[in-house]
Amino acid sequence: MASFSSLPLVFLFLVASAHGYPPSSGSALSATFYDASCPSAHDVVRRVIQDARVSDPRIPASLIRLHFHDCFVQGCDASLLLDDDLPAIQTEKTVPANDKSARGFEVIDDIKAALEEACPGTVSCADILALAAEISVELAGGPRWRVLLGRRDGTTTNVQSADNLPSPFDSLDVLKEKFRNVNLDHTDLVALQGAHTFGKVQCQFTRENCTAGQPEGSLENLDQVTPNLFDNKYYGNLLHGRAQLESDQVMLSDPSALTTTAPVVHRFASNQQDFFRNFAASMIKMGNISPLTGKGGEIRKNCRRVSSKGY
Repeated sequence: MASFSSLPLVFLFLVASAHGYPPSSGSALSATFYDASCPSAHDVVRRVIQDARVSDPRIPASLIRLHFHDCFVQGCDASLLLDDDLPAIQTEKTVPANDKSARGFEVIDDIKAALEEACPGTVSCADILALAAEISVELAGGPRWRVLLGRRDGTTTNVQSADNLPSPFDSLDVLKEKFRNVNLDHTDLVALQGAHTFGKVQCQFTRENCTAGQPEGSLENLDQVTPNLFDNKYYGNLLHGRAQLESDQVMLSDPSALTTTAPVVHRFASNQQDFFRNFAASMIKMGNISPLTGKGGEIRKNCRRVSSKGY
């Protein structure tokens, strides 16, 4: 088997309107957006994440999850990062899908502070989430891709939409509908669920629930085989009926999976390169869900607060 470091870079130059919902202002995202204004952006984000994972090996999986949960709620606008600022802002962090589960906000704060020092008022919090997701996957042994950039930060949250995030208890039909609502198909569903190849989950959300005497907040590895690596072992777990989450196993066990998700699960289980290519493409597609660009939104000074006088 080839080493992870020998895998080729996935060069995927996709304009923002090609997949997902188009940008709100009509401006396309670009992999070269910060080349002139903040050429060190990628390196700064990578350095902070590398430092953070020394003391917290879970952080790469946590950061990619923040990007997912942000993009699925009114687009990739960093609304998930906003704290309560009532009555104007009600945080999305306390909805059931995020409460005591979404984590890594302090690392995002550290990345933002480092970028403000390097390139003041330039890199949005929404782009930080997109960059952090790619870097986290790559550091864990997964694919690399050119992240499309140029998002701006939203000035509102949407708690009602956040309440409808994909759930570990969703049926396959519900999952497909939630992905279809943001213009993601069943191949995207199988590929993006593959992010469960690393990280942990509270036992209360697993198929076996918590064992006797085990607190609900106890953590279990999502992938029992290679829990800290981003690889395709997750799909092998599905083939053997060993997925931790019911919402993962249904991609193979549900009767409707036979002609939709199951063939994709088998493909990815037998070919890691195929999974990596599709995961990268689906991440770019997801990152293009309704981004604010041009003069939309703002560039926050603090990712937790709407800037009264933003950039």
